Amino acid sequence: MPKTKTSKSAAKRFKLTGSGKLKRNKAYKSHILTKKSTKRKRNLRKATIVDAANFKNMKKILPYL
Repeated sequence: MPKTKTSKSAAKRFKLTGSGKLKRNKAYKSHILTKKSTKRKRNLRKATIVDAANFKNMKKILPYL
């Protein structure tokens, strides 16, 4: 059985927390920022946890994380 390859693009975007959850950054923070409120942009800075619905697929993409 061959080794499974890690998705390098996903490996750069996700980190594993101490409790085994995946941490990710929020989207919609790269451009067209003038129409977004300061509060909205501030909340987009914070990292968040990957949903349980997506976690199984993420573990498949990142087998050694």
